[in-house]
Amino acid sequence: MFEARRTRSTLSLALNMLQLTYFAAARQVRQKHRNAIWAIVLSVVQSMLFIAAFYVMFTVLGQRSVSVRGDFMLYLMTGIFAYLTHIQAVQQVMNAEGPTSAMMQHAPMNTLVSILSTALSVLYIKTVSLFVLLLVLHTLFTPLDIHYWPGAFLMFLLAWSTGCVIGIVLMAAKPWAPDLVHIIQLVYVRANMIASGKMFVANMLPTSIIAFFDWNPLFHIIDQSRGFVFRNYFPHHSNWEYPLYFTLVGLLIGFMAEAYTRKHASASWSAGR
Repeated sequence: MFEARRTRSTLSLALNMLQLTYFAAARQVRQKHRNAIWAIVLSVVQSMLFIAAFYVMFTVLGQRSVSVRGDFMLYLMTGIFAYLTHIQAVQQVMNAEGPTSAMMQHAPMNTLVSILSTALSVLYIKTVSLFVLLLVLHTLFTPLDIHYWPGAFLMFLLAWSTGCVIGIVLMAAKPWAPDLVHIIQLVYVRANMIASGKMFVANMLPTSIIAFFDWNPLFHIIDQSRGFVFRNYFPHHSNWEYPLYFTLVGLLIGFMAEAYTRKHASASWSAGR
């Protein structure tokens, strides 16, 4: 008549959550494309189109001479890949399945798994795309010389993590004011086309202009990434500590806001829309 309740160890619960996150991440990768390889191919093509567009623009405008000394394609990639990874992390995490999603009706599923799986799917696709593009450039065009690749890769991870925490904050605020959050997301994405600093060298900016970019963690990440990639570039107007602290504080605020939203979430919130 009565069923004994089974207790599970903390290790068992952690392993179960990791397994669930893995399967949810795989589902996220295949959500838009049934073939995960095709999703990676599209990401590579998107990155190549961005690089080609900026390459043509810099060549036509005669701006190649103002870039740092070193491989010009690496100069473009340090800005474009950090920007694309950051922005896609913001967009994907913001649109992750929330507490009112049908997937939350399944007992093991929760919003934490949804956020983690979405973030990891973005990281997986962009990381594979980055290495594929670097391999193509290195083997087919010119050998690439990266001064300190662990530091450059850490900046890539910081670009992803800062995008994730911004996405979590927007995800928590979206049920309360969806139209306003959508506008904020669009403005942020458009503003970062310039404010990220991917189109210019930070050391060449006058001090009075730096204040317009210093608030942006992506500006610091791109500038520091170029310092790790190129031997002859030493960033003077940025640091990697600010994006790290931004990530930690944003993670705390984001999950606190998400927990509050989850407690008050209702499927009827958008019924009148």
